[in-house]
Amino acid sequence: MPIAPTPNDEIVYHGSRVSMALRRVKLPGGKEISREVVLHPGAVIILPILDDGRLVLIKNVRHTVGESLLELPAGTLEAGEPPADCARRELEEETGYGAERIDALGWFYTSPGILTERMYAFVATGLKAGPQALEENEMISVTTMTVEEAKALIKNNRIVDGKTIAVILKYLLGADI
Repeated sequence: MPIAPTPNDEIVYHGSRVSMALRRVKLPGGKEISREVVLHPGAVIILPILDDGRLVLIKNVRHTVGESLLELPAGTLEAGEPPADCARRELEEETGYGAERIDALGWFYTSPGILTERMYAFVATGLKAGPQALEENEMISVTTMTVEEAKALIKNNRIVDGKTIAVILKYLLGADI
């Protein structure tokens, strides 16, 4: 699951969710270089689908980019937590929906040029509404839309979160679930 530091990593920062390493890499010609690597424990993203086929998305205030983004619910794995359990937990916390089924939709690296984060994708169905359980620092509201509306928002650059675009595309391409 999470990608561990290598013996060639010098940890230069250790935070509550990620660490930063300077990784020594030997090139084919023998030259050694240093790469900056963000070590991440892994995460999940969930595509919640209501019984009528509408998708559940969230409007999430993202301080890193200074915007409120339309996204699928997602979250970071806790130490030793199976991805499906994390998906179920994050879905309930961020949207209030519980799911009868959580089906794997594959995984992908979010930004492998600098980040070790492996993101596990899931489709949630059989949804039952309940209360959100947001963390103190989260500012999230829930919205629903049809698949066609989501496609139009992606096309018109209104959904700009890469992980959300990737998972909706995987789903539309009929990835085995």
